[in-house]
Amino acid sequence: QAQLQESGPGLVKPSQTLSLVCTVSDDSITTKWSAWSWIRQPPGKGLEWMGVISYDGSTYFSLSLKSRTSISRDTSKNQFSLQLNSVTPEDTAVYYCARGQDWTFPYWGQGTQVTVSS
Repeated sequence: QAQLQESGPGLVKPSQTLSLVCTVSDDSITTKWSAWSWIRQPPGKGLEWMGVISYDGSTYFSLSLKSRTSISRDTSKNQFSLQLNSVTPEDTAVYYCARGQDWTFPYWGQGTQVTVSS
């Protein structure tokens, strides 16, 4: 069973880039057919899927965030990362990494709070 852990700064200034890392254990991000997603939940709102990186390195993003989002990976460290550019206070949320896609996520990280504020 995969274990996921998010890490990164809890406070980001407006217009800067939000960067988070998800470290995976007890599984491999290159396991065939596996997919690894980023999801967020702003305060008082529902979950929002942001994007996914597949076992072969291919990526797909939410249309609403595509212009500001990238996802990369480091297979030597079994990690995948999120970068969200030009953040605003509306990007304040709890950010989760999870195994899966298409709203089927059997394994989740605990989540990390990111606040966008000057």
